[in-house]
Amino acid sequence: MNPSIIERVLKLAEQIQQIPAPTFEEVQRAEFIRRYFYNLGVKDVWMDNGGNVYSRIRGQGKKPAVVVSAHLDTVFPQSTNLTLVHTPEKISGPGIGDNSLGLAGLFGLYWAFNDASSDLSTMPSLDGDLWLVANVGEEGLGDLNGMKAIVNRFREDTLAYIVLEGMSFGQIFHRGLGVRRYRISVHTHGGHSWVDYGNPSAIHELAGLVVKIKDLPLPAEPRTSKNVGMITGGTSVNTIAADASFELDLRSESPQALNVLIRQVESLVEEADRKGDEIIKVSAEAIGDRPAGELQAEHPLVKLAMESYADKGINAILNIGSTDANEPLSRGLPAICVGLTTGGGAHTLSEYIDTKPLAQGLGVLVDLVQAIFREGIKNQGK
Repeated sequence: MNPSIIERVLKLAEQIQQIPAPTFEEVQRAEFIRRYFYNLGVKDVWMDNGGNVYSRIRGQGKKPAVVVSAHLDTVFPQSTNLTLVHTPEKISGPGIGDNSLGLAGLFGLYWAFNDASSDLSTMPSLDGDLWLVANVGEEGLGDLNGMKAIVNRFREDTLAYIVLEGMSFGQIFHRGLGVRRYRISVHTHGGHSWVDYGNPSAIHELAGLVVKIKDLPLPAEPRTSKNVGMITGGTSVNTIAADASFELDLRSESPQALNVLIRQVESLVEEADRKGDEIIKVSAEAIGDRPAGELQAEHPLVKLAMESYADKGINAILNIGSTDANEPLSRGLPAICVGLTTGGGAHTLSEYIDTKPLAQGLGVLVDLVQAIFREGIKNQGK
């Protein structure tokens, strides 16, 4: 891999990281990506109504396209301090790996194929078109809406979907982890903490329900999890809360185990609402549904990814995760998620990437795309 490309990718990742992009507020970063492709000379680049940015690099048209995507959004609010810290082998800062580097990797792939080409809108070395897409809605409550729009657009008219993350280098996510999310709310009449003492508090009722959900048993296998990530409610310290809610994240490697957990949670909510009669109202609103799906380890796409890593001397690990690849996988379409480098601290203010492995990561990505076009894997099933 040309060292100048690695340097350009890292510098671009830093530029992208400096643009806040909380889920549902990605427009400024999306416009930066669109404009950057346009200024490079890409003729086919545009943004859809949902905020996804599409860039098409034309191949020879002999085979269907390959779609490579990276998500625009981060978990950090607009007010987050995005200062970067550099050491000889690391870059640290919120969102630098998840997913500023992934977005910059789209351009790294583009530069690698066009390194010796004067026409930056075509890739005569490839049998089909290469779509480089920056999408919204991967994190939090985005519910993979950006990727859903991408798959709705291309459907089966592709050889494969490759999802890029900045970190997790050395892993191949070929299985999509099923996720269901709820906002569970409690409503009461409330009142004054002294004068109306004895009236039910929405917060007290909510806390009892959280404890019951926490105590639900989980199987050791398949791995299954539950997490209350946010709690809101109340008016003041001396007010009996009339309203309160919490957001719940449920996950499992097994769709069947996830469904069992979902039914248990919904039963607890229904029981609490029934016992509350008209005095305490309890409800659950589904706010996220990330469908599960998988490619078998023997699938041609997975094998090509393993071989691309092996050619760089790396024994890749097959893994499961909740990524944008969930969406095409759930529809039976060939898709994997791969990372560009190693790092740590994802979703924290101390997030970091290791710069040295990036050359290998981009090399694996370039080799994988070439192998997909060369071998052709369309319609070979799960």
